[in-house]
Amino acid sequence: MISTIRTIILVIAITAFSTLSVNAQEATMWKVDKAHTSVNFSINHFFTAVTGKFKDFDGNIHFDPNNLTGSKADFSVAINSINTDDAKRDKHLQSADFFDAKTYNKMTFTSTKFEKKSDKEYLIYGKLTIKDQTKVVVLPLKITGEMEHPMMKNTLILGVVIDTTIDRTDYGVGTGDWAATMVVGDEVKIHIPMELNRKK
Repeated sequence: MISTIRTIILVIAITAFSTLSVNAQEATMWKVDKAHTSVNFSINHFFTAVTGKFKDFDGNIHFDPNNLTGSKADFSVAINSINTDDAKRDKHLQSADFFDAKTYNKMTFTSTKFEKKSDKEYLIYGKLTIKDQTKVVVLPLKITGEMEHPMMKNTLILGVVIDTTIDRTDYGVGTGDWAATMVVGDEVKIHIPMELNRKK
């Protein structure tokens, strides 16, 4: 009888350990296709939206809807790659008045948790650092499609998009007269469509 109980306990322990090991495994890694990914933003100047993008960025994303515990993401964006189609404005945005690119050359995001909202919608919790300020943020990620790549053998494509809003003043982007929000608004809309791929 005691031997049987010990066997049952051992089986339960092994099963629990196996489950934990599976959950602890890193989720599938997807490669960011930079040619079909963009980091875009929009902010008001008085009453008109000014749009722009960051052309130099990098990132890693491990994502599996069946293994959210092992899912993670990290991204970095080069500040001096900002492009608003106006060279004078771009230079000003890189100055100490705003991003201070000489001192803080990158903004970064590192995830801490993935959470499912629906089959196509997820929340990525993490830390966003801009200049010397780090804030906890939640990025909504929406799956826009998944298919086999028609031109790359044994390759899957995953389309996702992140749409969110941050307050530039939370990160000290805009100092002195530019800290005021009468001319340049405080709300920055962020739109990041991404094309990811991986081998089957």
